[in-house]
Amino acid sequence: MQLIWLRSDLRLHDNTALSAAAGRGPCVAVYLLSPEQWQVHDDAPCKVDFWLRNLGELSQALDKLNIPLLIRTASHWDDAPEVLLKLCRQLDIKTLHVNEEYGVNESRRDAAVAELLERHDIGFQSYLDQLLFAPGTVLTKTGTYFQVFTQFRKVCYERLHHSLPGRVNAPGRQSKLKIDSDDIPASVKGFKTPGDSLRALWPAGEVEAKRRLDSFADEQIDYYQSERDFPAKPGTSQLSAYLAAGVISPRQCLHAALQSNQGEFESGKVGAVTWINELLWREFYKHILVGYPRVSRHRAFRPETEALAWRKAPEELLAWQEARTGLPIIDAAMRQLLETGWMHNRLRMVVAMFLTKNLLIDWREGERFFMRHLIDGDLAANNGGWQWSASTGTDSAPYFRIFNPLSQSEKFDREGLFIKHWLPELAGLNKKDVHNPANLGGLFGVADYPSPIVNLSTSRTRALAAFKNLPSRQETGERHE
Repeated sequence: MQLIWLRSDLRLHDNTALSAAAGRGPCVAVYLLSPEQWQVHDDAPCKVDFWLRNLGELSQALDKLNIPLLIRTASHWDDAPEVLLKLCRQLDIKTLHVNEEYGVNESRRDAAVAELLERHDIGFQSYLDQLLFAPGTVLTKTGTYFQVFTQFRKVCYERLHHSLPGRVNAPGRQSKLKIDSDDIPASVKGFKTPGDSLRALWPAGEVEAKRRLDSFADEQIDYYQSERDFPAKPGTSQLSAYLAAGVISPRQCLHAALQSNQGEFESGKVGAVTWINELLWREFYKHILVGYPRVSRHRAFRPETEALAWRKAPEELLAWQEARTGLPIIDAAMRQLLETGWMHNRLRMVVAMFLTKNLLIDWREGERFFMRHLIDGDLAANNGGWQWSASTGTDSAPYFRIFNPLSQSEKFDREGLFIKHWLPELAGLNKKDVHNPANLGGLFGVADYPSPIVNLSTSRTRALAAFKNLPSRQETGERHE
């Protein structure tokens, strides 16, 4: 008997470990509920709910193939080895199959599980699945992990020219086992169930993920490059939550993009090329997790920036979190996050730079808050994005590049449609005033909207001074741990 331990791979199709396990004999699936660990990782309630809903869909699909899905609890990952050993003994499991995961805690958990099972003569097989290339196979000429995306992408392109990662077949129907699937819990203690409106935005299941991918590749990918920065337009794929939970694979996404672009990833349709680059950014940040594990430990990628004199400003942090900064594009973006579990990518950069530069508040505060609310929260991508905006990370924005929220708002929400949707109290303003109601001096119609909590010009100067005072990288040395 083979056991597949499902984690961030909640799908039937193109699932490497599931395909391998089913190919070796009768197969059973297990999923571990780990609420204590999820809280340590700041996983959002809406994301945990999304996992459970996808498990429900997957359980039905597996049931048609006579593959039981069992649910066990390992509240903390330290409990996982014993929980899985017990199950393996009960079912007389020969091998446990998993798809690789890449954070420090995930790697330690898997190593501990493998070590305990192998001591009891139970095999442990792991597979490359949530990435196109295994970490450690895309390296510089000196054998180190890339720190600059464009160089990383170039090597990925060379690899893709040589051979495209193939998709694997879904398992076939097996003989019925004398094992019943467990019920999927509707909720997990400690994680509040989101409202129906948020759930309706993110239907569960592979069918929905595939529908979104096909619709995007058929209808929207050509316009992706030109429309992806405008939050009022439906310019993005809306697949990030499905990729993060593994309801769809990066290989499926890559093949769909290539099919829409006659097999090209460097030339042809600029929209498809741009979207494939976004898949490679996702790849890059996961490779960074492995090559530079300090980023999994709340450490800055650039060690010299650990000396930054971040401000302790709890009231300003709270105003940012509660969408009452007095800057409409910031507040509209934060309301989108709070109500939908998602934020448009351009706005993720704008609000992150506002927090870390204009408010000079530690990027870790923003990273944590995002993880606690994002349905697509992913350690690698979220950390990478926050450190990019804070100028502490790989390939980061130069510290003197500080987005001005007003000019970003005027450029990417020209008509104020996004702002007015999320801040209906500003709906009566014209498209010029809606970006900066403070210019009106609290006139009728915006009396309920707060004044800006910070002066953009003086706060920019403050941020520049803080970064200029940092020791150089040479002075601090390249401390990687």
